[in-house]
Amino acid sequence: MSANYPPPQPQGGQNPYAAGPPQQGGYPQQPQAPYGQQPQQGWGAPQPGGAFNPGGYPPPMASARGNPGLAVGVAFVAALVAALLYGLIIKGTKHEIGYAALAVGAIVGFALGKLGGRNPALPVIGIPLALFGVYAGQIFGLALIAASVNDVGVMTVLTDHYSFVQDAWKESMDAKDILFFGIAGLEGFLVTKRVAASS
Repeated sequence: MSANYPPPQPQGGQNPYAAGPPQQGGYPQQPQAPYGQQPQQGWGAPQPGGAFNPGGYPPPMASARGNPGLAVGVAFVAALVAALLYGLIIKGTKHEIGYAALAVGAIVGFALGKLGGRNPALPVIGIPLALFGVYAGQIFGLALIAASVNDVGVMTVLTDHYSFVQDAWKESMDAKDILFFGIAGLEGFLVTKRVAASS
């Protein structure tokens, strides 16, 4: 009858289950790769022979979508361009067109949403930019009319007689104009959100 005894312990505290001979110098030895295979190399490890290893570096982090600063700058320029076009329409028709104010808000919102991405502050910025574009367009249109009537340059009207143009703008405002101002600001907000969500 045989008895179960624990295996004999080696002398000197050596571990009989450790793989390979004891290490020398206190540094771990690199595992040997099977014949015909290259050992796995970590990030940034050079190729054999010192050649550059582009695959040995981690891939670059993807940049954040959109550029809010650029979007605001381009939207401001877009508001100015839309204001110039709106002013020319006012001069040609001799009265304000509310639907053109909606186009100003849409142009501003498109620029913000397309370039700025899904930044939550941009739709809010679209409101004052759209209102500024509508206001500047109406002021420019009135200045063009005043310049043609008085046979002077439009810049002269805007620089020397701006208070006169501002007073004329206030007198021409009615409930319909205020409504279109509000809708233009809403367009700047909503179009920015829609365009950002679809891009």
